Amino acid sequence: MDDARRLRDEPEEDRPEVTGAGDPTGDDARGGRRVEPMRLTPLLPRRQNPWLLVEVDGSPATAGALVWALREAARREATVVAVCVLDDEGEEGLAGLGRPGRRGIAAALERLDAQVLRAIAETGVTGRVRTSVLERTVFEALSSAARGADLVVVTGSGKTLLRPAVPRHPARRLARGA
Repeated sequence: MDDARRLRDEPEEDRPEVTGAGDPTGDDARGGRRVEPMRLTPLLPRRQNPWLLVEVDGSPATAGALVWALREAARREATVVAVCVLDDEGEEGLAGLGRPGRRGIAAALERLDAQVLRAIAETGVTGRVRTSVLERTVFEALSSAARGADLVVVTGSGKTLLRPAVPRHPARRLARGA
């Protein structure tokens, strides 16, 4: 009979004392091994929850895309990032270095929030949306990565290559999981 079952089936007064203190060899008074609690590391999910990036520009097509993304986020436990993309306002100085003004960003964010609230009212899905205003260059980098281009994200802690996953053949997927 294994030690764990033997300890569980014995009466309370006959059980050996299980403590961390005492004999450094790990033996108890009766000559058997002490049972130490085992600390397990918490299991991390294999994959993070998905993120759905939706460009919202006020057109009916993007409003429909936002509604679909909210429903899909509820189904897949995902987060929707609704973005409003700002174009370069002027070509002063070097190309691509112009920054949109604070008023332009605030106005775009208000329009975006209004459209997100309409989509939430239509779907009833709450708590899964984040809004952001992006510049055109950032959005083009993300959308080109979605179409197959490599995107390398470089941070102080390392580099990550983002590229779309190659779809597997269904029979191969079943064989591995069986």
